[in-house]
Amino acid sequence: MSTVTTTIRGHGIPAAARRAAWLAWAAFLLAFAVLEGVNHGAAAWAALAGGLIAPDLTFFAAAGAREPVVRGQLPRKAVPFYNAAHRTWVPLALTAVYTVAPLNVPALFTFLLAWMLHIAVDRAAGYRLRGQDGFIRA
Repeated sequence: MSTVTTTIRGHGIPAAARRAAWLAWAAFLLAFAVLEGVNHGAAAWAALAGGLIAPDLTFFAAAGAREPVVRGQLPRKAVPFYNAAHRTWVPLALTAVYTVAPLNVPALFTFLLAWMLHIAVDRAAGYRLRGQDGFIRA
């Protein structure tokens, strides 16, 4: 019996394994963010909600664009903003800076966790960055 595995962007890792890894990362981030909400109260809960929706607010970067789009396509004007907000290293780097900085703002830390959670859920669901044409990259 032979099995066929699909790989994404030639990384050699089966797509199912990549999605499972993103799902595990999302579960960890969700648990951590909820713990922050429980430990730090309303501001952390609000930051969790904000961090979950903030990356998709980049769709508003195309407000007023007169470009016709089809289902699944993002206006080209919004693509750079969308891609910047959906790169995992951005909130991860900011989280690393937060951990070594002399800051004590639990809501900020929770926001960064939620931002990474949003990206992890997107990747687990199969959504990736966008190409210049506004469609999900192959």
